[in-house]
Amino acid sequence: IGPRRTAIVGGIYTVIQTKARLTCEEWGENYFLVGPYMESSVRTQVELIEPCNAALRRTIDKMNSSGCKVYFGRWLIEGSPYVILLDVGFTAWSLDRWKSELWENCSIGVPWFDREANDAILFGFLTAWLLGEYAAQCDEPPHIVAHFHEWLAGLGLVLCRQRQLPVATIFTTHATLLGRYLCAGNVDFYNNLAEFNVDKEAGDRQIYHRYCLERAAVRCTHVFTTVSQITAIEAEHLLKRKPDIVTPNGLNVKKFSAMHEFQNLHAQSKARIQEFVRGHFYGHLDFNLDKTVFLFIAGRYEFSNKGADIFLEALARLNYLLRVNHSDVTIIAFFIMPARTNNFNVETLKGQAVRKQLWDTAQTVKEHFGKKLYESLLVGQLPDVSKMLDKEDFTMMKRAIFATQRQCLPPVCSHNMLEDSSDPILNCIRRIGLFNTAQDRVKVIFHPEFLSSTSPLLPMDYEEFVRGCHLGVFPSYYEPWGYTPGKTTHTMYMCFHCVMYIFLNSSFSGIYILDRRYCGVDESCNQLTSFLFQFCQQSRRQRIIQRNRTERLSDLLDWRYLGRYYVSARHMALAKAFPDTFIYEPQEPTSATGFRYPRPASVPPSPAHSLHSSPHHSEAEDEEEPYDEDLEAEKDRVNIRQPFNMPNRNKNQTVSLPEKN
Repeated sequence: IGPRRTAIVGGIYTVIQTKARLTCEEWGENYFLVGPYMESSVRTQVELIEPCNAALRRTIDKMNSSGCKVYFGRWLIEGSPYVILLDVGFTAWSLDRWKSELWENCSIGVPWFDREANDAILFGFLTAWLLGEYAAQCDEPPHIVAHFHEWLAGLGLVLCRQRQLPVATIFTTHATLLGRYLCAGNVDFYNNLAEFNVDKEAGDRQIYHRYCLERAAVRCTHVFTTVSQITAIEAEHLLKRKPDIVTPNGLNVKKFSAMHEFQNLHAQSKARIQEFVRGHFYGHLDFNLDKTVFLFIAGRYEFSNKGADIFLEALARLNYLLRVNHSDVTIIAFFIMPARTNNFNVETLKGQAVRKQLWDTAQTVKEHFGKKLYESLLVGQLPDVSKMLDKEDFTMMKRAIFATQRQCLPPVCSHNMLEDSSDPILNCIRRIGLFNTAQDRVKVIFHPEFLSSTSPLLPMDYEEFVRGCHLGVFPSYYEPWGYTPGKTTHTMYMCFHCVMYIFLNSSFSGIYILDRRYCGVDESCNQLTSFLFQFCQQSRRQRIIQRNRTERLSDLLDWRYLGRYYVSARHMALAKAFPDTFIYEPQEPTSATGFRYPRPASVPPSPAHSLHSSPHHSEAEDEEEPYDEDLEAEKDRVNIRQPFNMPNRNKNQTVSLPEKN
């Protein structure tokens, strides 16, 4: 890339964080991230330094002397990209003036009470100021690519075009603003996209000003992208522009050198979850933890959009199936969704205290027993087991056992909810009757807080928790493949590609596709129940084979494969903004070139038939099934080509990019 081109990006945290390393390899010292200044985050994640670029140094000095606060540093993540941080609060004195300018130039009015929109205005004007000032400070006319994510950053793009700055612009929407609101309103969204009166719908929901900011950015940008094909269809109808390129979400996939390594990590994390379960269900621990399957759903607390409603209904039906089939498998389903709480549930904390007390008692008795056993062996006598434990030991153990008695059922929610009576998940649990009784084969734990290793209740980071679970369930109706299922598939090595309607972990490759567009709710729920019931019938060995197969597909998520779409978007934007200098040759970036994605030869054609017919094989029979891991791996290596590798370009190299409209 030429030395006078700079990529400035603002927006979605996870996308930018994970692809920073790859983008730094492509752009080198000419890549800068732009975002709002948050002091608490800067202290722990950013190393503040002086700009190395002379023009950028003059730009920041000029803005700081004009009433702004602009910070420069390195973000301490993979790739160590440069960051430019704009203090939005410091320039709040300009809000009324900038609102007036926005109304005069764009006819968009923003109400005073919408704090989020007010911050978007401040950030947008500061971003445009930064880009304009940088262009003015350059010794020669620069070629700048500015990539904006979501409507909160979109105003800066609109101002760049309105002020005719020498900036090639890209706008990416990860989920349309209006689409999110419509789906939350329980409408048949995807089958009625062409029927919505978008202006009326946005006005009825009091987000018309936000919708106008988003739509203005979409109309003004040189290149418009979405993160999936279904969002592209949605944007075409709601934002009235068809995306130029689809740029799927990716991750930095980290491989293990040996298959058993991630299996060992799964076992370690699972053991920690089992310890929590022992405390949570004390007094009612009448199920075998070795035959317990951990399911989970996680993300923003959007009851219908994220599919918590259909997951709960499927769990109720799965509970019935397991009971009538006299299954010895127990399901524990975790709901990790943040909600308003005032503290941990006392009964939940008590459970962990009781568990620890039992452990301490067992350790004390073990020490007494070990000491007497040692003394007996020293004198050359076999111990009399009936005399190894004295009366005090039995008294201590009886007291510990009595402490495990509880008069109530294990709690469904781990916290005290501020709005318990109106909480959607709790009300649904009350309706379907999953109260963690002894008869229930499906138990539910609602953890209304994001996971943290510093939690006194479940001290695990999210990735550790995911690795310890057996299955992640994300039956989302809207935005069905965000980063939550993506990180889950990578962490559990259950990889997935861009699918149309819904994501679920599966049979041959760790992914089930659940149809929620062309099926009714009841039919989709039955389909999900069937998938879960099949998974419960799998043996441990079958799950290990499944993991080994899916690990070999994890390159599908790698930014080194998916980053090509962002490269194409930047090249297209340069060609459109500077047609006299650059041309762009389309490479069909939306096709999945580089991968053949058939099923391995050993896998039956349908998930429904991928398991043994009834009666199900026993563990002993499973051990006799012929399975050669090396042979299966070789078959998959033939089927899966290596992902695209980003070429490392010299600073002085140029690229020809022909525009083709």
